[in-house]
Parts: sequence; C-alpha cells; structure tokens
Amino acid sequence: MKAAVFHKPGDIRYDTVEDPRLEQDNDVILKVTSTAICGSDLHILSGGVPQTKPMIMGHEFMGIVEEVGKGVTKLKKGDRVVVPFPISCGHCFFCQHDASPACENSNYKHYGPDGDMADQKGAALFGYTDLYGGYSGGQAEYVRVPYADISPRVVPDDMTDEQVLFLTDIFPTGWSAIDWAQLKGGEVVAIFGSGPVGLMAQKAAWINGASRVIAIDPLNYRLEKAKAVNKADTLNPHEVDVVEAIREMTGGRGADVCVDAVGFEPERDLLDKAKALFNFEVGSMKVLDMAFKAVRRMGTVSIMGVYGSTYDNFPLHRLFDKGITLKMGQAPVLNYIDHLIDLVKEEKVVLDDIITHTLPLSEVTHGYEIFDKKEEDCVKVVLKPWEQQKPTDNTEPVKIEDAASR
Repeated sequence: MKAAVFHKPGDIRYDTVEDPRLEQDNDVILKVTSTAICGSDLHILSGGVPQTKPMIMGHEFMGIVEEVGKGVTKLKKGDRVVVPFPISCGHCFFCQHDASPACENSNYKHYGPDGDMADQKGAALFGYTDLYGGYSGGQAEYVRVPYADISPRVVPDDMTDEQVLFLTDIFPTGWSAIDWAQLKGGEVVAIFGSGPVGLMAQKAAWINGASRVIAIDPLNYRLEKAKAVNKADTLNPHEVDVVEAIREMTGGRGADVCVDAVGFEPERDLLDKAKALFNFEVGSMKVLDMAFKAVRRMGTVSIMGVYGSTYDNFPLHRLFDKGITLKMGQAPVLNYIDHLIDLVKEEKVVLDDIITHTLPLSEVTHGYEIFDKKEEDCVKVVLKPWEQQKPTDNTEPVKIEDAASR
C-alpha cells in the first residue's frame, strides 16, 4: 500500500510499504478514506519529538472496516468509523476510571508511572513514535486498529468525512481544554494559538457559555480565520502587548481561562533559541509563560500544546501567588466523543470550516511543507488516500519495523 513515511527529521515521503495485517483477535483493518496532518505531527517532522526509524505517520483518520479479527464483536466489515488518537485497552485501571490516555496496556514497551522524557510514557498513540507505542499511523491507504471494540465510533452515512474527521483529535482536544476549566457561564476565555486546536477550543468555549473569546496568534491569516468561523476577538503579539491588552479587556483582572494551544515550538527569535540551547531545552515555554501572566488570579490555564522537556526558570512563584489552576495532557477523547458526535449531528457545531487544503495522499510532502511553513494561508490539511494518486518513486516497499507488533 501507499503511506506517508517519516524517515528522519525534515523528511516525510509518500512511499510503498507492506500492507497491515490482523495481529490480535481484537484488531480490525481499516481502509482509510480521510486523514489529516496535525500540529503534533510537525514535532516529529522537526525532530523535537524523537523517532529514529521509519514510521507511518498520522493519528487523525477515519475509514471503512475492511477486515475484522475473530474477537471483535462491535464492528463488522463495511462499518464506517472515526478512530480516537489514544489507543485504549478498555479494561485496565485507568481505562475504567475515564483516563484512557494513561492506559496501562497499549504502550507495553514504554509505559510507566514516571513520565520521563525518554521512557515511561502513557498510552500508545497512533503514528506518534516508538516511545508512544510504535503503532503505524493512519496517513496511509490502510491501518491496523487494535482494541477495536473500545475506541472506534460508527458514524452515520449521511455525514461527510469532513464533518466528523476532527472528532478523532482536535475537537475533543479543544473541548478538553474548556471542559477542564469548568465554565459556569459568562467567562472570558483567551486562547493562545489559532491553529486547528486553538480554533476548536474557540468553538468549545462558546458552546460552554463563554461571554467573550479572544484568539492570540502572530499570523494575521489565522486570526482572520478565527474571526470568520468563530467570531473571536483577535490579538497579534507583533502588534500589541497581549497581556496588557487582555487585562484592558477584562477590567484589569485578566482572562478567567487561558488555553495554551501552541506548545513547545512557538515562533521564536534568536535570543529564545540561544536560551534553549544553553539550558538544554527543547523549544520554548514562552507562550505558556504569557498565559500565566494573562490569566486572572484564581483562574485556570489549560495546556493542550505539547511539551517534551524540562525548562529552567519555571515561574512557580507566579502560579502560587495567583492561585492558578493548571490542567494539561493528552485529551481523554473517549470521555467526550459520543456527546461531540451528537453536537455535530444536531448542527450545534461546524468542524469542517477550518479546512483550507484537501490533497491526495501522494502530495503529503507538499502538505507538510505548507502546514509547517505557514504557506498558502494553510490552517488545516486533509489528505485523501484514494483520490488522484500519483505513482510513487519507490518500487520496493519501505521496511517499517512496527514497534507495536508483539
């Protein structure tokens, strides 16, 4: 089959690889009809999240069940499903306590309680490095889905892929950021980053009763998207002092809730990069520090952007003095997905209005380039594995050492 294969930092190609096969009785093989490039994929592309061997990318995907393991009882061939990005066994302590991103069984080689930088991670994730399970991802024509009775959700035939594709990750992730803040109604929510997750958090904030939603981003085309699809107020850090602007908009207090939807790879200048190099840090926590300043006393900061290293000068004093509540981590998609499907069905939210590019999978390298470099006003790229494919240069299959194979 054809797939988007990571080879090394900066090098993701459209390759021929071996077809996936059923390996466990609870597996299904999915024919992928739509997949997407996520901001988290860019961390692998840049080398910020390390991967040393070729790997099939992608954790946002959906498709049609092609083969069914003999132990699967809830799915059948022909079912059309969306697949949440964390891989959950469904029966361990954490899965039974609504904490599927901490599943004890899916990441059996690198799971552990410590949460170290290079080992003892949480649940496995599709297409997200050997440290997170080594499972091949869904930027491919086919993908193996383990524990198939637990996470995949059948979607109605009268809904397009584009309407439901983002239930795999970015909408539940944006929803988590707002749900964790426990809005009562009337709050001001400031969301740092107006990429796909930030845009979804903006939608979630309105649905959950925010009185004002503020989008912060250094790129005006992304702020225009936030205005157009979410009716958000916008701030560009190149044009205003964002912290002071937020305080002016909130009677001097600061936002009730701040969301970091950027993570460790924000826009950085040479001084930021030099500091990171000197301190042996990966990227920067400059956006997070700005959120700590912009949130009001006793407010909440939700961190949905990825952070993968330690950081010197962490402003613990500010968190303590202001009494800030922090919530963070991988989104517990299974806690929300059924409710969120209903919101889409009932037309209470539109998800596909953030898509700016739809490409055949064969143009995946171009898709990553424009998304990474913020070219062509790119906000979200959807890939179609079975449409208008170009022949690959590779005649011999690329060997994928699937670290998740038992």
